Amino acid sequence: MRAPRESALPDVRRVLIALAFAVGLIAALIPVAPASADVDDFSYSSWSAEYDVALDAEGRSIAQVTETLIAEFPSHDQNKGIIRGYPQRYLGAGLDIDIVSVTDAEGRDVPFEVETEDDMVLVLTGTDDYVHGSTTYVIRSTMRDVMVHGTESGNDEFYWNLLPLNSTQAIGRFDAELRFAPELASAATGDTACYAGQQGQRIACEIEESDDGSTFRVRSGAREAGDGVTVAIGFAGGTVTQPAAREPDPVADFAPVVAGGVTLVTAVGAWIAVARMRRRRRTATGIIVAQFDVPADLPPLVAAPLIVGAPNPAPAQMVHLAVQGALRLEDDGDDRPALRLLDRTRSGHPLDAATLDALFPGETTVRRIPRTSTTFAKRMQKLVGKGAAEARRRGWVTSERSRAATTIGWVSLGMLAVTLALLIWTASKDRDLLPLSIIAFVITAVGVGVSAIVAFSRHTVLTPQGAERSEYLRGVREFIRVAETDRLRMLQSVDGAERRADGSIDVIHLYEKLVPYAMLFGEERSWSTVLETTYADTGRDPDWVSTYVGVSLATRLSTYSTSMTTAATYTPASSSSGGSTGGGFSGGGGGGGFSGGR
Repeated sequence: MRAPRESALPDVRRVLIALAFAVGLIAALIPVAPASADVDDFSYSSWSAEYDVALDAEGRSIAQVTETLIAEFPSHDQNKGIIRGYPQRYLGAGLDIDIVSVTDAEGRDVPFEVETEDDMVLVLTGTDDYVHGSTTYVIRSTMRDVMVHGTESGNDEFYWNLLPLNSTQAIGRFDAELRFAPELASAATGDTACYAGQQGQRIACEIEESDDGSTFRVRSGAREAGDGVTVAIGFAGGTVTQPAAREPDPVADFAPVVAGGVTLVTAVGAWIAVARMRRRRRTATGIIVAQFDVPADLPPLVAAPLIVGAPNPAPAQMVHLAVQGALRLEDDGDDRPALRLLDRTRSGHPLDAATLDALFPGETTVRRIPRTSTTFAKRMQKLVGKGAAEARRRGWVTSERSRAATTIGWVSLGMLAVTLALLIWTASKDRDLLPLSIIAFVITAVGVGVSAIVAFSRHTVLTPQGAERSEYLRGVREFIRVAETDRLRMLQSVDGAERRADGSIDVIHLYEKLVPYAMLFGEERSWSTVLETTYADTGRDPDWVSTYVGVSLATRLSTYSTSMTTAATYTPASSSSGGSTGGGFSGGGGGGGFSGGR
């Protein structure tokens, strides 16, 4: 018999166990970085500050500051140094901060850079090499105008934030020593206060004072991130000379703003001068007489440039050709109306013929108004341009500059130069409201620039002959606006009205011919209602436009006009790829700033 074979399963199990043990051992030996390696994820074991405050030759306060920060960085590669930020300004005046040096615990120089951002002076320490564990940074700096005058206390005060309130690092131990020169110590009032906590809090903290009143010290244990310490130490009022930037100066603060406002008002005068010129040039006799007919040389394309605020004349031009019998406005139930050519010979003006050629090239007899067609829109825009050119060719329209506007333009440019000079002068004063003056100047410059374009450009105005035509067209608008009984009375009293063979006036035909001009005057709906009533009274239906039961003529024309205006003005969309007497609080003083990692 063959001997039974031993099972290999125990060997396989031993191999798997050994493999798992090896993987676990390797994983334990490999250092693993935190899931979120944020450069701000470190703390300070100690934060110590020394302030030596004195007066300069002008009596203004100066301070020599030494901050000793011991940062505790993680053992893995996360930080290359720290960032310490100091506010550039304090209560309206610049602090003239100068970073003298950055050293380590042994006094060796630490590489650093200084940047400014968002009114902060940023000290960026270190190089491209990572730092680990306990690292000491000693930052020495000088500042000016660190003391202010308390308006409520009446004291001159050293009111200062000793810690940054927007820091994200906790501090294990904090202490600060404030040393004042004899000329300041002799003026100390004994008013002192210390505030701790987050921004705005007023948690009292202890402040130690030397016997001679020249040295003050603040100590504390651990502090949470953003937990500040602010001291306020009072001195006799008038001891410290304040910078001019902190003194009230309405002229420096508001002169550029006022000058800018006056300049803007002056610049607006150019617009007013141009508007008055245009309005004056629209008047021939100043007398408007109601007119019931429009001459053949004034089709809508030519009339539109003579009418103030006229809309795009393309829809009115189509209706003009329809009531002339050259085409018909149709609607077969589709949401896009259509135009059907009936008779090319029914065009009474060269622009009428040009319009038919643009709508119906070659043998085309039906044109559906497109929704999005660049070709169609260009054709319509070309026709509108031809109408404006025809009005100019006939001497009804011209281009001129307004002398008054030109003069105002030069005056406002000169005033803008004065505003700029005032802005430069204000900037030299180091005023806190300088940004307001800058904003005012920018707004003024933009306004004057736009107004200068208006002031020095040629503007389309009417000639005396054009003003006469414009008054005639306004007479047509007057006829459209009056009551029906007054219209009929006018028609019966004139000899020029178109009449039938029996001598009666063809009111419907007259009213139809005025529809396109009613569109140019914005009277389309009211005139359509008048015409619809006239159709009903005579038992006739319009043969130039499709109508349906329950749908008014005004609605049909409005739908057609909207579709035609959209098509005539279509533009393809662009695409893209894509205080010391107890009135203060933590954070209420100067200094403080920012701290973080890099």
